[in-house]
Amino acid sequence: MIVLLVTEGDFLLPLPAERFPVRMLAHGGGVPYGISVLTAPQGVSAFADLVGETVIVLGFLALGAYINHQNANYYKNAAPGGEIEGKYTAMGTLEVSYAEFDAKTEAYKKYEVWYPAEMTDSGKTYPLVIMANGTGVKASQYKEVFRHLASWGFIVAGNEDEDSRTGGSCAETLDFMLAQNEDQSSQFYGKIDGNAIGIAGHSQGGVGAINAVISQENGSRYKAVWTASTTSRYWGQEGLLGPEWQYDTSKLNIPTFMVAGTGPADAGTATDISADEGQGICPLWSLAEGYHAIPKGVDKVMARLSGKDHGDMLRYADGYMTAWFMYHLQGDAYAGGAFYGENAEILQNPNWQDTERAG
Repeated sequence: MIVLLVTEGDFLLPLPAERFPVRMLAHGGGVPYGISVLTAPQGVSAFADLVGETVIVLGFLALGAYINHQNANYYKNAAPGGEIEGKYTAMGTLEVSYAEFDAKTEAYKKYEVWYPAEMTDSGKTYPLVIMANGTGVKASQYKEVFRHLASWGFIVAGNEDEDSRTGGSCAETLDFMLAQNEDQSSQFYGKIDGNAIGIAGHSQGGVGAINAVISQENGSRYKAVWTASTTSRYWGQEGLLGPEWQYDTSKLNIPTFMVAGTGPADAGTATDISADEGQGICPLWSLAEGYHAIPKGVDKVMARLSGKDHGDMLRYADGYMTAWFMYHLQGDAYAGGAFYGENAEILQNPNWQDTERAG
C-alpha cells in the first residue's frame, strides 16, 4: 500500500504505508483505492524530515501528474451502463467560460463560477447549481466536474471552503449569485433562472448540501438535491467528528438523489450505527436510513455504484447527477427516463445496485 502526502500545492508524495501508524478512510479528491491520503500543512520538507524519507521529486511529480490527468479526463474513462447514463457522462455541446470573485467570508476565499460561454450574448436564463465541497477538496480541485455540468447548460458555482458541513458556505454562495442576478453591472444580470436552482455535494459536501437545504435561511430556493457518499451520522457523534456533522433527511421536501460506492472506504463492514468497528464513510445502512427518512410523496432515488469507492463518486457518478438536474431543472424528459417510468434505466443498469426509488 502507498501513502500519498497531499500538500497545499496539491503535490502528491508517495511514501511507504508501513511508516505511518494512522488510519485514513479515504480522500474526497478521487485518489484510487489502495492509496491513503495524509495532509501536511507544514509542507513536504517538514514532513520528510519528520519521517526520515528522501523525497524523490521526479517520481512524486509523475504520480501527481498521472492522477490529475485521470481526474481531468474522468468522463472519457468512464464506462456507462446505459444509453442515458452514457449521454450525460459525455461533455455537453456548449463551450464553457469561467469567472471568479472574492468571497465575503475569508475562509471561503473566492466564489468560482463556470457557465455556458453563449450566456454573454444570449437572452436566455440558465439553471443554477451550487456545489458543496468534500473535506479538503476545494472547488479548484475538481473544476472538471463544474465544467462538465456547465457544458450542459448550467451555471455552476462553488467556493474554496474546506468545512462545508453546515451548509453555510453554500448559502453564502447562493446569496452572492442571486445578488449578481439582480446587479445590472454583473455579467450574470438576468441570466439565472431563480426557479431552477439545485445543489450537489460529495462526502462532507453531502452533509453540507442537505444542511444547506434544511437549515439555511435561503434553503427553500433549491428545487433538487444530489448527494454522493454523504458522511454517515455515525461519524457525527460526540467523541468522533461531532454533532456539527449531523443532518436530518426527514426534513427534505425536494427531489433527492443519493448515491454511494461499494468499495471498502465507503461501504465498510458495519451493518448499523451501533458497530464500533468497520464503519465506512457512507455504508449501505446509512444510505438506506437517509433515503427512507425522506417523507413519502417526495421524489427520491438511492443507488450504489458497483466497484467504485469513496473518492470515485465525485466524478464517476456524474452522468446520472447531470441527468437528475437536466430533468428537474431543465425539464429534459429523456434525462428523466433514467429515474422515472416502469423501465427506468437505473433499475436495469448493471453498474448500479441496491437501487430504490419512490415519490
